[in-house]
Amino acid sequence: MIKLYNADCLEVLKTIENENCIIVSDPPFNIGYHYIGYRDNLEYDEYYDLLKKVFYNYRHVIIHYPEEIYKHAFNIGELPYKVISWVYNSNTAKQHRDIAFFGIKPDMRKGKQEYKNPNDKRIMKRIAEGKTERLYDWWEINQVKNVSKDKTKHPCQMPLPVMDNIIQILPEDLTIVDPFMGSGTTGVACVKNNRHFIGIEKVKEYYDIAVKRIQDAGGNVIQQILPTNPLK
Repeated sequence: MIKLYNADCLEVLKTIENENCIIVSDPPFNIGYHYIGYRDNLEYDEYYDLLKKVFYNYRHVIIHYPEEIYKHAFNIGELPYKVISWVYNSNTAKQHRDIAFFGIKPDMRKGKQEYKNPNDKRIMKRIAEGKTERLYDWWEINQVKNVSKDKTKHPCQMPLPVMDNIIQILPEDLTIVDPFMGSGTTGVACVKNNRHFIGIEKVKEYYDIAVKRIQDAGGNVIQQILPTNPLK
């Protein structure tokens, strides 16, 4: 089930029951990115009020810079169950972001990765037995750069491996909701992992990019609903 909205997320979220859903998103970072139709430099209180309105009533996974996650946690009065670091090599001052799990405990055993010490005799034995390593809490994954072959016109496109890892370690019975869908990477990861997905993006140009990427990944976008038609 893939449902996509070209609308304001605050309006759409009013129509979605939160009991069987979890929000997974990297919101605008409020550092002056040049988005179409959105001012990415809100006042402090306005920005954290926006995050609270979007995330507070849901279990959620938020991707942000560490200090911003601390502020978000303080603002909603809740501590995350788990924090994972996503690190990358770039020419920017910030070299990593954190992924915080609020109201949900991820199962790291469901995600798989290569062993970091494959020459260790004990690890060699596990590899020979066909065993794989569970996810660590430190993910070294490159950003989607302007020269990347899958780069879209969205200025802050998430790498698919990051979203793929997150989706794998969340309970399979939950519908994934991304209120800041952007280029649609969360939706592509949900298609890959056969998960229900609701994506919301108010900028038509980005919405169209997301629809195409999700469909190209094999997703059947069965409805594209505006909030005037509440989710059934």
